[in-house]
Amino acid sequence: MAEEKEDHWSSEAYQHSASFVPKLATKIVQWLDPQKDDVILDIGCGDGVLDIQMHEILAQGSGSIHGIDSSPAMIAAATQAAQAAGASKCTFEVLDALDLARTPHLQRGQYTKVFSNAALHWILGGAGAGQQAGFFAAAGAALAAGGRFAFEMGGLGNVAEVRAALIGAVARRLAAAEGVAHADAVRRVAARHDPWFFPDEAWARRALGGAWRVERVEREYRPTTADPGGVEGWIRLFGARFFDALPDPADREACLREVADVLEVVCRRPDGRFQLGYVRLRVLARKL
Repeated sequence: MAEEKEDHWSSEAYQHSASFVPKLATKIVQWLDPQKDDVILDIGCGDGVLDIQMHEILAQGSGSIHGIDSSPAMIAAATQAAQAAGASKCTFEVLDALDLARTPHLQRGQYTKVFSNAALHWILGGAGAGQQAGFFAAAGAALAAGGRFAFEMGGLGNVAEVRAALIGAVARRLAAAEGVAHADAVRRVAARHDPWFFPDEAWARRALGGAWRVERVEREYRPTTADPGGVEGWIRLFGARFFDALPDPADREACLREVADVLEVVCRRPDGRFQLGYVRLRVLARKL
Protein backbone atom coordinates (compact mmCIF):
# COMPACT_ATOMS: atom_id res chain seq x y z
CA MET A 1 0.00 0.00 0.00
CA ALA A 2 1.35 3.45 -0.96
CA GLU A 3 2.24 5.74 1.90
CA GLU A 4 -0.54 8.24 2.56
CA LYS A 5 0.70 11.81 2.34
CA GLU A 6 -0.27 14.43 4.90
CA ASP A 7 -2.81 16.88 3.52
CA HIS A 8 -1.57 20.37 4.41
CA TRP A 9 -4.48 22.08 2.69
CA SER A 10 -7.76 23.48 3.96
CA SER A 11 -10.34 25.21 1.79
CA GLU A 12 -11.33 27.49 4.68
CA ALA A 13 -7.72 28.53 5.34
CA TYR A 14 -7.20 29.04 1.60
CA GLN A 15 -10.17 31.39 1.37
CA HIS A 16 -8.93 33.32 4.42
CA SER A 17 -5.29 33.70 3.36
CA ALA A 18 -5.09 33.03 -0.39
CA SER A 19 -8.39 33.96 -2.02
CA PHE A 20 -6.41 36.27 -4.34
CA VAL A 21 -4.89 33.27 -6.18
CA PRO A 22 -7.85 32.56 -8.52
CA LYS A 23 -8.80 36.26 -8.64
CA LEU A 24 -5.41 37.13 -10.15
CA ALA A 25 -5.49 34.38 -12.78
CA THR A 26 -7.14 36.58 -15.41
CA LYS A 27 -4.12 36.73 -17.72
CA ILE A 28 -3.36 32.99 -17.85
CA VAL A 29 -7.06 32.22 -18.40
CA GLN A 30 -6.95 34.65 -21.32
CA TRP A 31 -3.95 32.76 -22.68
CA LEU A 32 -5.89 29.49 -22.28
CA ASP A 33 -8.80 31.09 -24.16
CA PRO A 34 -11.48 28.52 -23.17
CA GLN A 35 -14.11 27.91 -25.83
CA LYS A 36 -17.53 26.33 -25.43
CA ASP A 37 -16.50 22.97 -26.93
CA ASP A 38 -13.11 22.66 -25.22
CA VAL A 39 -12.34 19.59 -23.13
CA ILE A 40 -9.94 20.88 -20.47
CA LEU A 41 -7.73 19.17 -17.89
CA ASP A 42 -6.90 21.39 -14.91
CA ILE A 43 -3.75 20.25 -13.09
CA GLY A 44 -3.67 21.35 -9.45
CA CYS A 45 -7.23 22.67 -9.49
CA GLY A 46 -7.42 23.41 -5.74
CA ASP A 47 -10.95 24.25 -4.62
CA GLY A 48 -12.22 24.50 -8.19
CA VAL A 49 -13.03 28.22 -8.26
CA LEU A 50 -11.58 28.75 -11.74
CA ASP A 51 -13.13 25.56 -13.10
CA ILE A 52 -16.59 26.71 -12.01
CA GLN A 53 -15.99 30.11 -13.61
CA MET A 54 -14.98 28.46 -16.90
CA HIS A 55 -18.10 26.28 -16.71
CA GLU A 56 -20.13 29.34 -17.77
CA ILE A 57 -18.42 29.16 -21.18
CA LEU A 58 -18.37 25.36 -21.46
CA ALA A 59 -22.09 25.12 -20.62
CA GLN A 60 -22.83 26.87 -23.91
CA GLY A 61 -21.46 23.94 -25.91
CA SER A 62 -20.20 20.37 -25.59
CA GLY A 63 -17.17 21.23 -23.49
CA SER A 64 -16.16 20.04 -20.03
CA ILE A 65 -13.39 20.47 -17.47
CA HIS A 66 -11.78 17.85 -15.23
CA GLY A 67 -9.71 19.02 -12.26
CA ILE A 68 -7.07 16.98 -10.44
CA ASP A 69 -5.36 17.80 -7.16
CA SER A 70 -3.41 15.78 -4.60
CA SER A 71 -5.38 17.29 -1.69
CA PRO A 72 -8.53 15.34 -0.74
CA ALA A 73 -9.74 18.37 1.24
CA MET A 74 -9.51 20.67 -1.78
CA ILE A 75 -11.15 18.15 -4.12
CA ALA A 76 -14.00 17.68 -1.64
CA ALA A 77 -14.47 21.47 -1.52
CA ALA A 78 -14.35 21.71 -5.33
CA THR A 79 -16.91 18.92 -5.77
CA GLN A 80 -19.26 20.48 -3.23
CA ALA A 81 -18.92 23.94 -4.79
CA ALA A 82 -19.59 22.60 -8.31
CA GLN A 83 -22.69 20.77 -7.14
CA ALA A 84 -23.97 23.88 -5.36
CA ALA A 85 -23.38 25.95 -8.52
CA GLY A 86 -24.99 23.39 -10.82
CA ALA A 87 -21.71 23.13 -12.72
CA SER A 88 -22.43 19.71 -14.19
CA LYS A 89 -19.57 19.88 -16.69
CA CYS A 90 -16.98 20.16 -13.90
CA THR A 91 -15.59 16.92 -12.52
CA PHE A 92 -12.81 16.43 -9.99
CA GLU A 93 -10.39 13.70 -8.93
CA VAL A 94 -7.81 13.25 -6.18
CA LEU A 95 -4.55 12.64 -8.03
CA ASP A 96 -0.91 13.61 -7.60
CA ALA A 97 0.09 15.23 -10.89
CA LEU A 98 3.39 13.33 -10.87
CA ASP A 99 1.29 10.17 -11.18
CA LEU A 100 -0.41 11.43 -14.34
CA ALA A 101 1.66 9.15 -16.57
CA ARG A 102 0.40 6.15 -14.56
CA THR A 103 -3.26 7.14 -14.93
CA PRO A 104 -4.47 5.55 -18.20
CA HIS A 105 -7.86 7.25 -18.36
CA LEU A 106 -6.12 10.63 -18.51
CA GLN A 107 -3.53 9.61 -21.10
CA ARG A 108 -5.77 9.06 -24.12
CA GLY A 109 -5.24 12.38 -25.90
CA GLN A 110 -8.86 13.41 -25.27
CA TYR A 111 -8.23 16.95 -24.03
CA THR A 112 -8.09 19.99 -26.28
CA LYS A 113 -6.36 22.08 -23.59
CA VAL A 114 -4.43 21.54 -20.37
CA PHE A 115 -4.38 24.27 -17.73
CA SER A 116 -2.57 24.91 -14.46
CA ASN A 117 -2.57 27.94 -12.19
CA ALA A 118 -0.35 28.43 -9.12
CA ALA A 119 0.32 24.72 -8.79
CA LEU A 120 3.42 23.63 -10.70
CA HIS A 121 5.83 25.28 -8.23
CA TRP A 122 4.43 22.82 -5.67
CA ILE A 123 4.17 19.84 -8.01
CA LEU A 124 7.71 20.16 -9.39
CA GLY A 125 9.31 21.18 -6.08
CA GLY A 126 11.74 18.41 -5.20
CA ALA A 127 11.26 16.76 -8.60
CA GLY A 128 14.41 16.01 -10.55
CA ALA A 129 14.89 16.80 -14.22
CA GLY A 130 13.70 13.30 -15.15
CA GLN A 131 10.46 13.67 -13.19
CA GLN A 132 9.87 17.10 -14.69
CA ALA A 133 10.36 15.71 -18.18
CA GLY A 134 8.01 12.84 -17.33
CA PHE A 135 5.37 15.26 -16.11
CA PHE A 136 5.44 17.32 -19.31
CA ALA A 137 5.37 14.14 -21.40
CA ALA A 138 2.27 13.00 -19.46
CA ALA A 139 0.62 16.39 -19.96
CA GLY A 140 1.30 15.99 -23.67
CA ALA A 141 -0.18 12.49 -23.69
CA ALA A 142 -3.39 13.91 -22.22
CA LEU A 143 -3.69 16.36 -25.12
CA ALA A 144 -4.99 15.80 -28.61
CA ALA A 145 -2.62 16.68 -31.44
CA GLY A 146 -2.16 20.44 -31.60
CA GLY A 147 -3.62 20.93 -28.13
CA ARG A 148 -2.31 23.70 -25.88
CA PHE A 149 -0.94 23.77 -22.35
CA ALA A 150 -1.30 27.11 -20.54
CA PHE A 151 0.25 27.36 -17.08
CA GLU A 152 1.21 29.97 -14.53
CA MET A 153 3.48 29.27 -11.57
CA GLY A 154 5.86 31.03 -9.21
CA GLY A 155 8.86 32.32 -11.13
CA LEU A 156 12.45 32.95 -10.11
CA GLY A 157 12.45 35.51 -7.28
CA ASN A 158 8.91 34.69 -6.11
CA VAL A 159 8.25 35.69 -2.47
CA ALA A 160 12.01 35.93 -1.93
CA GLU A 161 11.61 37.84 1.34
CA VAL A 162 9.29 35.16 2.74
CA ARG A 163 11.49 32.31 1.60
CA ALA A 164 14.60 33.88 3.12
CA ALA A 165 12.87 34.52 6.45
CA LEU A 166 11.54 30.95 6.62
CA ILE A 167 14.82 29.23 5.74
CA GLY A 168 16.83 31.50 8.04
CA ALA A 169 14.61 31.11 11.11
CA VAL A 170 14.12 27.35 10.78
CA ALA A 171 17.81 26.72 10.07
CA ARG A 172 18.91 28.80 13.08
CA ARG A 173 16.79 26.69 15.43
CA LEU A 174 17.85 23.46 13.77
CA ALA A 175 21.54 24.37 14.08
CA ALA A 176 21.14 25.22 17.79
CA ALA A 177 19.19 22.04 18.57
CA GLU A 178 21.51 19.65 16.73
CA GLY A 179 24.85 21.41 17.18
CA VAL A 180 25.52 21.66 13.45
CA ALA A 181 26.95 24.55 11.48
CA HIS A 182 24.39 27.16 10.52
CA ALA A 183 25.37 26.93 6.84
CA ASP A 184 24.81 23.15 6.92
CA ALA A 185 21.40 23.68 8.53
CA VAL A 186 20.46 26.23 5.86
CA ARG A 187 21.35 23.79 3.08
CA ARG A 188 19.45 20.99 4.82
CA VAL A 189 16.28 23.06 5.26
CA ALA A 190 16.45 24.29 1.66
CA ALA A 191 16.99 20.79 0.27
CA ARG A 192 14.54 18.82 2.41
CA HIS A 193 11.83 21.19 3.57
CA ASP A 194 11.50 23.98 1.02
CA PRO A 195 8.55 22.72 -1.08
CA TRP A 196 8.83 25.31 -3.85
CA PHE A 197 10.39 25.40 -7.31
CA PHE A 198 10.57 28.86 -8.88
CA PRO A 199 12.28 28.72 -12.31
CA ASP A 200 12.80 31.19 -15.16
CA GLU A 201 11.89 31.45 -18.83
CA ALA A 202 14.97 29.53 -20.00
CA TRP A 203 13.98 26.58 -17.81
CA ALA A 204 10.50 26.57 -19.33
CA ARG A 205 11.88 26.31 -22.86
CA ARG A 206 14.30 23.53 -21.86
CA ALA A 207 11.73 21.57 -19.85
CA LEU A 208 9.18 21.53 -22.64
CA GLY A 209 11.82 20.36 -25.10
CA GLY A 210 11.19 19.26 -28.65
CA ALA A 211 7.70 17.87 -28.13
CA TRP A 212 6.20 21.34 -27.72
CA ARG A 213 6.29 24.69 -29.47
CA VAL A 214 6.48 27.45 -26.87
CA GLU A 215 4.20 30.17 -28.22
CA ARG A 216 4.41 32.62 -25.32
CA VAL A 217 6.49 32.86 -22.17
CA GLU A 218 6.95 35.69 -19.68
CA ARG A 219 8.02 36.35 -16.10
CA GLU A 220 6.27 39.21 -14.32
CA TYR A 221 6.89 40.87 -10.98
CA ARG A 222 3.40 41.20 -9.50
CA PRO A 223 3.31 42.62 -5.96
CA THR A 224 0.28 41.08 -4.26
CA THR A 225 -1.70 42.35 -1.30
CA ALA A 226 -2.19 39.75 1.42
CA ASP A 227 -5.68 38.58 2.35
CA PRO A 228 -7.30 39.29 5.75
CA GLY A 229 -5.24 36.42 7.18
CA GLY A 230 -2.21 38.66 6.68
CA VAL A 231 1.39 37.50 6.70
CA GLU A 232 0.83 35.01 9.51
CA GLY A 233 -2.11 33.37 7.76
CA TRP A 234 -0.08 33.11 4.54
CA ILE A 235 2.84 31.48 6.39
CA ARG A 236 0.58 29.01 8.21
CA LEU A 237 -1.00 27.94 4.94
CA PHE A 238 1.88 27.99 2.46
CA GLY A 239 4.93 27.68 4.73
CA ALA A 240 3.75 24.75 6.83
CA ARG A 241 6.23 22.27 5.38
CA PHE A 242 9.24 24.32 6.44
CA PHE A 243 8.33 23.80 10.09
CA ASP A 244 8.38 20.00 9.66
CA ALA A 245 12.16 20.35 10.18
CA LEU A 246 11.50 21.13 13.85
CA PRO A 247 10.28 18.16 15.92
CA ASP A 248 8.95 20.16 18.89
CA PRO A 249 5.46 21.68 18.23
CA ALA A 250 6.19 24.53 20.65
CA ASP A 251 9.41 25.31 18.81
CA ARG A 252 7.52 25.31 15.53
CA GLU A 253 5.02 27.83 16.83
CA ALA A 254 7.76 30.09 18.23
CA CYS A 255 9.61 29.92 14.93
CA LEU A 256 6.47 30.77 12.98
CA ARG A 257 5.90 33.78 15.21
CA GLU A 258 9.50 34.92 14.64
CA VAL A 259 9.08 34.72 10.88
CA ALA A 260 5.77 36.58 11.05
CA ASP A 261 7.29 39.32 13.23
CA VAL A 262 10.03 39.93 10.68
CA LEU A 263 7.73 39.90 7.66
CA GLU A 264 5.13 42.12 9.29
CA VAL A 265 7.85 44.78 9.32
CA VAL A 266 9.37 44.02 5.91
CA CYS A 267 6.06 43.63 4.03
CA ARG A 268 3.96 46.33 5.72
CA ARG A 269 2.60 49.02 3.42
CA PRO A 270 1.90 52.61 4.54
CA ASP A 271 -1.84 51.76 4.72
CA GLY A 272 -1.15 48.98 7.25
CA ARG A 273 -1.83 46.06 4.90
CA PHE A 274 0.87 43.64 3.75
CA GLN A 275 2.42 43.19 0.31
CA LEU A 276 4.06 39.98 -0.90
CA GLY A 277 6.69 39.99 -3.66
CA TYR A 278 5.05 37.64 -6.12
CA VAL A 279 6.78 36.78 -9.40
CA ARG A 280 4.73 34.80 -11.94
CA LEU A 281 6.03 32.65 -14.78
CA ARG A 282 3.49 32.13 -17.56
CA VAL A 283 3.80 29.74 -20.48
CA LEU A 284 1.62 28.85 -23.45
CA ALA A 285 2.83 25.83 -25.44
CA ARG A 286 1.35 23.80 -28.27
CA LYS A 287 1.79 20.04 -28.55
CA LEU A 288 3.60 19.14 -31.76
